[in-house]
Amino acid sequence: MFQQFHETASPDQGPARLQALRAVMQAQGLAGVLVPRADAHQGEYVADHDARLAWLTGFTGSAGFCIALADVAGVFIDGRYRTQVKGQVALSHFTPVPWPETQPAQWLRQHLPQGGEVGFDPWLHTPDQIAQINAGLQGSGISLRPIANPVDAIWPDQPAPPAGPITPYPQALAGEAHGDKMARLGAALQQAGQSAAVITLPDSLAWLFNIRGADIPRNPIPHGFAILSSAGEAQLFVDPRKTSPALVAHLGANVALRDVGEFGPALQALTGTVRVDHATAPCWVLEQLDQAGVAHVAGQDPCILPKATKTAAEIAATREAHLRDGAAMCEFLCWFDAQPHGSLSEIDVVSALEGFRRASNALLDISFDTIAGTGPHGAIMHYRVTEKTNRSLAPGDLIVLDSGGQYLDGTTDITRTLPVGEVALEPRQCFTRVLKGMIAISRLRFPRGLAGRDLDAIARYPLWVAGQDFDHGTGHGVGVYMCVHEGPQRLSRISEVALQPGMILSNEPGYYREGAFGIRLENLIVVQPAGDLPGADPRPMYDFETLTFVPIDRRLICADMLDQGERDWLNQYHAACRDKLGPRLGAQTRVWLEQATAPV
Repeated sequence: MFQQFHETASPDQGPARLQALRAVMQAQGLAGVLVPRADAHQGEYVADHDARLAWLTGFTGSAGFCIALADVAGVFIDGRYRTQVKGQVALSHFTPVPWPETQPAQWLRQHLPQGGEVGFDPWLHTPDQIAQINAGLQGSGISLRPIANPVDAIWPDQPAPPAGPITPYPQALAGEAHGDKMARLGAALQQAGQSAAVITLPDSLAWLFNIRGADIPRNPIPHGFAILSSAGEAQLFVDPRKTSPALVAHLGANVALRDVGEFGPALQALTGTVRVDHATAPCWVLEQLDQAGVAHVAGQDPCILPKATKTAAEIAATREAHLRDGAAMCEFLCWFDAQPHGSLSEIDVVSALEGFRRASNALLDISFDTIAGTGPHGAIMHYRVTEKTNRSLAPGDLIVLDSGGQYLDGTTDITRTLPVGEVALEPRQCFTRVLKGMIAISRLRFPRGLAGRDLDAIARYPLWVAGQDFDHGTGHGVGVYMCVHEGPQRLSRISEVALQPGMILSNEPGYYREGAFGIRLENLIVVQPAGDLPGADPRPMYDFETLTFVPIDRRLICADMLDQGERDWLNQYHAACRDKLGPRLGAQTRVWLEQATAPV
């Protein structure tokens, strides 16, 4: 199986490791150190080599950081991980800190009133991050000092950096030749008066050069760096072990493959004005440019927006991937409903679902570790089952099942909440409010120029009127055989990026009651120009095409809570599930599908 169920970190190891880290701090005259969950590429997912935060603290969430001082160590976590962190860190030595409500500079001022130097690894922090902390520390007597990574110094069996092979990605699926992408972005750099752009994000490299990699679990992206010139030529810096004659032939004459060790000298040899994304590049890049006196300006990675707005070929490909994945989900759900109540565990569910996806013979990986949380585990938003935590599905439980697959033609991400036998009224009412929010986003038409922050509340309204809410964004961007979490597009109150046609997003409102149950529903959607409506204003409008087709469990719906428009949408969605998936299913599952999609 792709997914394993062993423990990846242990709270009881944290105190001794924290003590060793404090010894390094004392030897270097530091009052503290920053330990982020990050690598040199600022990706959300990190290789085992870069899992320093998990190794030190035990916390395995996909976002957060630790600030270790001589007498206190704060683990900063956002709303998704407030429950999870309590079971993963030694609370006697690590203190969970709500973030972003509490900013690092604010926390440092409180806990270092006497001042001092705090160390950070310039490979693992961006200029924007450091600038924000420095601004908050002005006048405090606290300063930040770049240092060699202190965790690496105390990690005796740290895994080696990854060296997965880099492979060409078919142009027919990408929809545009990589040479055309380079020329297009290079021309934009020239128009802006910039000689080159530094690119450090792995998914930007994958998109720009039409390549895929194997350095990060679940995400087919390569570690490396690139310099794109305004002439539309590039240097790609990677570990030579990742390359092959096929890759060299694919890249062609306008892409020079170079050893990753040559990245620093190449930066220092640049001329003209160089663009660096201060939100994604490591501070180390600016250090190299400054040492050589190379002029540079802050500017967004030129790949980010073009990557997010998918080509027609990418959208057509991912439609097929979602139908294939939807058929596997239906086969699983038919199997799930046939099992006696109380006979399954969370691991049984995860293993069976991966098996149904594998049966397509097209699955290359899962797109993230499947979340299968039943009962109170459902309230842990990013729960990962292990042998130690594995729980049986008890009658009356809900199970949150959030999963996805990586296929050559697309990346899927779907959540369904399922009942185990008869479920009480209150959880079903909460489920229906979550469904109403999901339907609201699915039906939405909105003017061009709006961002995720403008739409996020629409999914929450049915919960808000009941005094309820959820502590994560309504949706994240998704790639095409790329990262399951892709920026910059999001449905979130903090997202200011205008939504554009071709952007793929998740639509996933939820509700979580700690210690009791969790609920989440998720489809993937893609932004598209909205069709004309009689009497509508002559202004550009967008709406969403739904990509995910899998029935929503009718047994959890309080039908009297749906208005007619919501009921119509649900029935039309279920009819589309029958039409699109029926021909792909076995006879027994087709019978199940007819029953699961009966009109509400």
